[in-house]
Amino acid sequence: MFDRRVFNFAPGPATLPEEVLKQAADEMLNWNGLGMGVMEVSHRGKPFMACYEETLSDLRELMNIPDNYTVLFLQGGAIGENAAIPMNLMPLAKNGPKADFIVTGIWTEKSVKEAAKYGQAHVAASSANTGFTSIPDQKDWQLSDDAAYVHICSNETVGGVEFQHVPKVSKPLVADVSSNILSRVFDINDFGVLFGGAQKNIGPAGLSIVIVRKDLLGHAMPITPMVWDWAKQAENDSMLNTPPTYSIYLAGLVFKWLKRQGGVAAMEKQNIAKSNLLYSTIDSSSLFASKVDTSCRSRMNVTFYLKDEKLNDAFLEGAAKQGLMNIKGHKSVGGMRASIYNAMPMAGVQALVEYMKEFERGC
Repeated sequence: MFDRRVFNFAPGPATLPEEVLKQAADEMLNWNGLGMGVMEVSHRGKPFMACYEETLSDLRELMNIPDNYTVLFLQGGAIGENAAIPMNLMPLAKNGPKADFIVTGIWTEKSVKEAAKYGQAHVAASSANTGFTSIPDQKDWQLSDDAAYVHICSNETVGGVEFQHVPKVSKPLVADVSSNILSRVFDINDFGVLFGGAQKNIGPAGLSIVIVRKDLLGHAMPITPMVWDWAKQAENDSMLNTPPTYSIYLAGLVFKWLKRQGGVAAMEKQNIAKSNLLYSTIDSSSLFASKVDTSCRSRMNVTFYLKDEKLNDAFLEGAAKQGLMNIKGHKSVGGMRASIYNAMPMAGVQALVEYMKEFERGC
């Protein structure tokens, strides 16, 4: 039991800025002087619509989203969008529904499996042969001439692999940015669609965000459920059904917090510093190791291993005693994983690094 905030390295739902949580707590019973919480008010009433519009405006400002892109606040997470994307975009293919996929981990594998229900999901490249510890060189991608789009996951949360540069392709680029959205500067014009769940680098679970170029709207398959039809959602301000109002409100608080930190560019500098500190500790260690190719190491999800795996339980137990929580790696890959999203302060990474050094000295 703790009488203080711990450092939570969970991959999602993940840590949130403490000042955001305090503000949300202060406003829980009486938001904006209404005598009720934000989750109790009508999603179509003026107070919440003002919150919605401000949240939308702040996201556009933070990511410099051009006017020819629509932003949707939806539900269902990235998993839901794995179905929505092919239903909305595959009809754009020349010779029947088809899309290309660059498979770099578990999440793009899931995307391929879901998309195959609606058309041809062509794997143009895969790093499965390396155990998803690298990203295939773009010169080796076997892209199709007749695909509607190219799908990537910009940061694979499980394996800790991240694209360090946005690939240039001739078809619309669709990117799952669930775990690195707002962590680094993107040129939105490089993408046709960006999508992701908010529970990793923005706010609580329940909200998913889709940023889609407007010319890609209006092509949905006839079978597309209304709530997954982006054009219909855009026409209705993402409110064909009741939106996740509290998640939108909290995302809005996080966007305000990000602006106070100096915006995405300033946050990217912090994220580089945090990840460099952790990776340098791993690389200089005789006990810890990283399997991910140095060219594509994730700034957000740092995966590492103890060379003597018999020490795993002791390492995790000692970390928990020091308030360093949720470091155990995903069950499919094992090892350790420290998720160091925007809201993880440098102090948290420093505490983890000091513990790693202390643990190694004791071995």
